[in-house]
Amino acid sequence: MQNRKKDILNLALYAGEIMLRSGGETYRVEETMLRLCGACGIPRVETFVTPTGIFLSIDDEGNDNATFTFQKRIRSREIDLSKVSRVNDFSRAFSPEKMSMTEGMALLKQIDGPPRYPLWMRSLMAGVAAASFTGMSGGQSNDMLCSLGIGVFIYSLLSFHDRLQENTFIKTLLAAAVGSFLALLCGYFRLCTSIDTLIIGAIMILLPGVAITNAIRDSLSADLLSGMVRAFEALITAVSIAVGVGLAIAFFAFLSGGGIHG
Repeated sequence: MQNRKKDILNLALYAGEIMLRSGGETYRVEETMLRLCGACGIPRVETFVTPTGIFLSIDDEGNDNATFTFQKRIRSREIDLSKVSRVNDFSRAFSPEKMSMTEGMALLKQIDGPPRYPLWMRSLMAGVAAASFTGMSGGQSNDMLCSLGIGVFIYSLLSFHDRLQENTFIKTLLAAAVGSFLALLCGYFRLCTSIDTLIIGAIMILLPGVAITNAIRDSLSADLLSGMVRAFEALITAVSIAVGVGLAIAFFAFLSGGGIHG
C-alpha cells in the first residue's frame, strides 16, 4: 500500500513539475495533480504550488492511514506550452485500469524529452518574429532583414546560456545588450534605415509575455502569492532588458566617440 502511494505521488509530482517548468499556470498544475490522484482513487489530496516549488500530500483513508507528503524544488523554467498541453491531455486520459504507473512515468519522461523542433528551426522562427515586430514598428525591408539575423543570433545565444544554467535575469540582460549592440552596428555601417525599429524587434522576443499573462491568471484564480511572484519576475525581466539596451547604447557611444543617429 505504501509503495502504491509513493508511485502515485511520484507520478503526480512529475506531471506537475513538467507543467510548472514549461510555463504552466499555478491552478493548472494543481488541477493536473489532483486529477491524477483522483483517477488513482485517492480521496484526500492537498497541493500547494508556487513558481519555485510544489508540495503534494495524499491520504487514502484506508487501514494504512499514514499521510505521504512530497515536495519538489523548481530551479529552472522555460516556455514550452506544447509540454503543458501534452501533460494536461495525459492527466485526462490516464487510468490505472488502462495504464500502469510504470507506463505512465515512461510517457511523462517522453513528454519531458528534448524539444520537438531542432535549434536551427527555433532560432529561425525567433528571427522571423523579430523581423515581424520590426516591420510592424515601421521598419523597411532592409531593417527587417537585419532584424532577422539579430533575432536568430539572440535566440542561439539564449540557448547556449540555457545549457550553462545561468541566472535568467543576467541571461536576459546580456541578450538585450548584444541584440542592441548588433542593431547599432547595423546602423553604423548603413545596413539599416532605422536603428530604433531594429532594437524594438530584437527586444520583443525577450519580453516576458507568458509571465505577465500567468501573473494575471493566477491572481484572478486567487493564487495571490504565485501571481505576485510572477509579476515581480516579469518586472525584473523588463528591467534587465532596459538595462541591457542602455548599457549597449552607452558602450557604443563611448566606442564611436559621439552620438547615435538612426
